[in-house]
Amino acid sequence: MFKRRHRVAAGALLAACLGFGPSAFGQAYPTRTITILTPFAAGSVTDAAARVVAQALSETLGQPVVVENRPGAGGMLSASAVARAPNDGYTLLLTTNSTHSVVYGLYKSVPYDPIKDFTPIARIGSFPSYIGVTPDKPYQSIKDLVAFAKANPGKLSYGVGNSTTQIVMEALKKRTGVDIVKVPYRSNPMVMTDLLGGQIQVMVPDFNTGMPQVKAGKVNALAVLTRERNPALPDVPTLSETVMPGYHILAWAGMFGPAGMPPEAVKALAGAVQKALDNPEVRKRFAGAGTDIYWSGPEAFTEFVKTELVSWTAMIKEAAIEPE
Repeated sequence: MFKRRHRVAAGALLAACLGFGPSAFGQAYPTRTITILTPFAAGSVTDAAARVVAQALSETLGQPVVVENRPGAGGMLSASAVARAPNDGYTLLLTTNSTHSVVYGLYKSVPYDPIKDFTPIARIGSFPSYIGVTPDKPYQSIKDLVAFAKANPGKLSYGVGNSTTQIVMEALKKRTGVDIVKVPYRSNPMVMTDLLGGQIQVMVPDFNTGMPQVKAGKVNALAVLTRERNPALPDVPTLSETVMPGYHILAWAGMFGPAGMPPEAVKALAGAVQKALDNPEVRKRFAGAGTDIYWSGPEAFTEFVKTELVSWTAMIKEAAIEPE
């Protein structure tokens, strides 16, 4: 009888260890390197935000945190990888609305469920953007751009480095009746290179990509995308007050893990992100990367993601974009 009870107890202990991961052994999370995947290339605003977060998390959690850029398929490549990863808290995704708010509106086939296949950890902020052109062009206001495009259908092109660009530009085309050709890219820094080189005429850069060019006099901002003017560009009008009354769109950023992550890992990560965003030096670095900080924890972020999926899908339909 004693031997039988001993075997049962040993089996229960083994099952507990296998079922609950490292914390079942009494080890506090994390105990090894954490990898953060990002869906865009190096130099993008998402990449810049991920590297700020990674350094801060490493300092707080006491373990290495590395960033891996995995662009492709509109961000779905990296999101799919994290959705399929072990849910032990060591593979994370720092991403935007591109992987979680727009996929059902832009793509016919999505290899993951943006709600069910992820654990929302923390929202970290927003990425404001503007519509920009080079100063050598004859259209240096958003109204002049629309007028030129109407007079020259199909003669202008815009570069798409993220989902926000495609949605706002297609909405602009529908509302104003202009014909501007879409040219796809893997990331916004590549779009900026071709804008400056004259291969395309219009782009929608996030502030991380676009503000240095504005300050250098290489790009002029014609309109910001939010309902209110941005303090960083106080003299630049909004789309809402010019050619698209009532229009508002703002990209967001946040951190996810695979579905079913251990609660202690989620709590540790969310707390570490909050601590990082409270740090004045981190806030300064985020501001330099064109990110507006906005932290919310797992519960609020979960509801936010659900709401944003509905609202962005509606914006895509309003822009008459057909899923590809």
